[in-house]
Amino acid sequence: MAPHPVVQYTSEASWNMVEDKFSPYAKETLAKLIKFLEDEVFPARALIHAQLPDEPVQRWNTVIPAIEELKVKAKKQGLWNLFLSKEHYPEFGVPLTNLEYAVMAEILGRGGHFAPQVVNCSAPDTGNMEVLARYGNAEQQRKWLIPLLNGEIRSSFAMTEKHVASSDATNIRTSIVQDGNDIVINGHKWWISGAGDPRCKLHLVMGKSDPHNKSTYNQQSVVIVPADTPGIKIIRPMKVFGYDDAPEGHCEIIYDNVRVPVGNLVLGWGRGFEIIQGRLGPGRIHHCMRSIGAAQNALDTMLRRVTDPKKKTFGKYLHEHGTVIADIAHSRAEIESARLLVLSAALQIDKYKAKGALKEIGIAKFVVPSMALQVVDRAIQSFGAEGVCQDQELASTWAGLRTLRIADGPDAVHIQQVGQRELRRVPDLVKREQDRAKKEKALLEKAGVKAHL
Repeated sequence: MAPHPVVQYTSEASWNMVEDKFSPYAKETLAKLIKFLEDEVFPARALIHAQLPDEPVQRWNTVIPAIEELKVKAKKQGLWNLFLSKEHYPEFGVPLTNLEYAVMAEILGRGGHFAPQVVNCSAPDTGNMEVLARYGNAEQQRKWLIPLLNGEIRSSFAMTEKHVASSDATNIRTSIVQDGNDIVINGHKWWISGAGDPRCKLHLVMGKSDPHNKSTYNQQSVVIVPADTPGIKIIRPMKVFGYDDAPEGHCEIIYDNVRVPVGNLVLGWGRGFEIIQGRLGPGRIHHCMRSIGAAQNALDTMLRRVTDPKKKTFGKYLHEHGTVIADIAHSRAEIESARLLVLSAALQIDKYKAKGALKEIGIAKFVVPSMALQVVDRAIQSFGAEGVCQDQELASTWAGLRTLRIADGPDAVHIQQVGQRELRRVPDLVKREQDRAKKEKALLEKAGVKAHL
């Protein structure tokens, strides 16, 4: 029996470890996805880049034709909304677990930011769809979730603010207040992914609705704001190391007396933290899944470069220089290790939902992007000057991965949270050590042996 085609893209060992946890449907879907990416998506990279104009106004008003054509093909093949597990969202999801999707997301990660979009699995829409599927009421789901699930519209998630340290979400200052039958929003946000896209039809906005609540975690609410609501002012797209990520972008936005109906409140007043915790957990692990694929793609690119006979230096292939082969080995080991972290976190989410997998998600979140950055950096080095220019995708991949060390909570926050969780184990560790010491003492006394301190 021929091995599953996924082993060409991940590793035989990691596939052997999870294969028995894949349903026949998941195995078939994974094989179909790989073929679709090989035949349709990966060859379209150059065309997609060519169809995005350089002219600033056109650039932000372009819906890339090749992506839209690929979306139609993907949907026909059932390669659609793969991230949304039927186990957690029975009404809207597909019959895939988070573990099964993790392997698919890794393969998608090889196609840059557009490959997930082709199968309707790209941020920030994925997280927003999960919010609406889990917390939205029937009318909100009809009006906003269904078009998102169908890929007819796009969305943004507005949480981060310009003038505060947004890594601590309790610092958020955007005002959300009720005025009769309306909710009025005033605030200054930035790094709002997706807000520049001409297809963006809604913003999910988080702000402070009860600033005097004794609980700092019950002061925030989340509101659906249609993108064409008066008072929304998109100031500019933010650039990441010079990349603007058009047409989606990461925008700076001012909400100036923006009014929406009270019915646009999600879940209820003061439930904002509950919502973002439910949203960010899966989103963080999706980023890590794709980062593994980006790292693997960078290593494959490096391998082709260092064995290219046209690129010999000092009479040798690049791989014949000692530091290069060491870089290859370290990259291979680091990818394999990080993949296990991601797969274990995905399995925990399947068993206990995101809330029960916070430790595993947190570890993956600060380990995986840093790992991927190192692997991509080594690949860049093997290309020399070509590695940092637009002729290779390595530079833009590096920029995107570097952003992930800040997005959805900076490394320091996740490291602190994981460390604090470890410290909670201390009382049990001390008790177990005390129990062991008692047994040891009893054995020594019974044997007539004097204990040495």
